[in-house]
Amino acid sequence: MLATTEALSTFPIARIRSRPGVPPIEVALIAQLGHGSGDPLIEAARMRQSGHEAFIDALDEPSARIGGIDVESGDTTSLYTFTVGAAGHPFHRHAGHRVFTAISGSAGAQLRFSTASSEQIARDPSEFISALHHVNIPPDCLFTARFGGGTWHQFVPLQAGSAHPALFALSCHTNELGGDLAPELRRAIMANEASIPALTEVLPAPVRALLEGASFDPARVATIALSLDAAPTSRLARACASTRRALGRARAFAARWRRPRGFLAASRGACAVRALAAMPAQSLLHEQLDGRDAHDDAFELRIAASALGAVSARATLAAILAGFVENHPSGVRRLMSLRNVLVAPFGLRTSSLGCPVSSLLSRTPGPVFAGRFPVFAQRLDAADTWAEVVLGADDRHVAFRTCVAVELRDGEARCLIGTRVNTRNVFGDLYMAMVDPVHRRYITPALLRHAIEHVARRAHGTGE
Repeated sequence: MLATTEALSTFPIARIRSRPGVPPIEVALIAQLGHGSGDPLIEAARMRQSGHEAFIDALDEPSARIGGIDVESGDTTSLYTFTVGAAGHPFHRHAGHRVFTAISGSAGAQLRFSTASSEQIARDPSEFISALHHVNIPPDCLFTARFGGGTWHQFVPLQAGSAHPALFALSCHTNELGGDLAPELRRAIMANEASIPALTEVLPAPVRALLEGASFDPARVATIALSLDAAPTSRLARACASTRRALGRARAFAARWRRPRGFLAASRGACAVRALAAMPAQSLLHEQLDGRDAHDDAFELRIAASALGAVSARATLAAILAGFVENHPSGVRRLMSLRNVLVAPFGLRTSSLGCPVSSLLSRTPGPVFAGRFPVFAQRLDAADTWAEVVLGADDRHVAFRTCVAVELRDGEARCLIGTRVNTRNVFGDLYMAMVDPVHRRYITPALLRHAIEHVARRAHGTGE
């Protein structure tokens, strides 16, 4: 039975004294989440964790190392996620210090710690039980825990026999090389090949036998119960816990049917696209399509050359052209799909790419740039600081030419795209009257911006 209940005006914190030379165990309750929100949050995080490249499922503690050490810079910290399900996980310990932030399931969680040393356990396994402490975490809570290396610990749902997960945690190993590590394990850590199972030592068999024996009574273990909003033993707390369990089960069931999604958006400097009055005077676009212009535009995007890994105008231009093809804006793709359906009855040319660069997918024999991209014309300067190509196509209603150019100067990359369109009949005039505003305000700027983002990601390895 709990002996006392104390009301606090700050975070409820459990502090448990450890053996000499080892930091105390500290568990702090930070925030109460919405009713039944713990289970679906844990389920969603569990599914994302399982898709990580470093995911490993062992010792009833599925985990993933999401941040490794950096020996060259002297950083020996690492970051892991781990999940403890409805069955809990076995008592174990690690050589190094641990700090983690976690969310409890909708039935709560019990954190079990033993401060017994290896020498005490070797002398008398019952010393492990004498040094046991339990900390009860209520349902649907955000909490933190930290404890020294060599501290035995086990996490289970607060309600025995529960179908709810115990917790999901983000764990910081403050010194992955800390503690008494075997030489082989230390080499693996230095090579960033560590994992939670590899860093784990499970409880000796004699102690496990005592814990599983009929004489062990968990109710006799010293226990600290933390809670927010209501005292742990109050009727209100019990009613709230019952409601949270019911809602958590339903919300977790719904979460299992949602495919986990995540997004990565990277920016490496100003990526604003600016409209120009015309392409630069040296541009090949000025030599294209003599006749009546129904559409003429020009845009530029300036960005640090280092953001694109740009040292060659020719190579950067080739990367941008690849970006048009490989990082096509989804909105432009949908507009082109609609356009293709509408013009198909008229026998007009169709493409999945936006019209300014649609000819990049052409299979018509002719000149190519960088051994891959079909072009009408191309120009490179001797210093490899200016490179441009002319794309385009001729259709029954319009003919268009698009110039894409790159200029490298004073550490800056100037990326340009300009388009000129001539109409060939009344239908072409009507067609351009409808699409001109969309091209100027959305399609061409979006194509250029997405292509540059693609080049930046490739240059710095931040994802595809």
